[in-house]
Amino acid sequence: MSPTRFASEHRWLYIGAIVLLVVLAVVGIIQYNTVKTGREASEKANQLADAAVEAGYPRPDTGTIERTLGTDGGNVCNDPASALKSALWKINVSNGAAFVGQRPVIGDGRALRAAATIIRIYCPDKLDKIKDRIDDLKTDTTVRR
Repeated sequence: MSPTRFASEHRWLYIGAIVLLVVLAVVGIIQYNTVKTGREASEKANQLADAAVEAGYPRPDTGTIERTLGTDGGNVCNDPASALKSALWKINVSNGAAFVGQRPVIGDGRALRAAATIIRIYCPDKLDKIKDRIDDLKTDTTVRR
């Protein structure tokens, strides 16, 4: 049997091997990116959990932080200095009532610093924009530990 006849008869074997090699390469690249992204999300979640403990809060579940904020901060980092986000922060620092009973209060500065910590860890390039808005709010130590 000549080598050219062997190669032409088993062409499907060569094509199959090449396709299998390409598929394995693609799967390897996808797995690498997933592991890299997972490690980065885990590191940032642990950093945020450590910051929460340092601020006097109980340690949050890092798995929940990873799923919620990922590697880029998710919705928290999506234009944090916008008027809508600022309004939502001010609503969250209120007396807890709804509709006509809702009143602004002097909020606890730790809650706002916690939000700034999230931005510092996940999107530090946007911290300067939000820092001015946080500094403009009147805060005090209103929540006991």
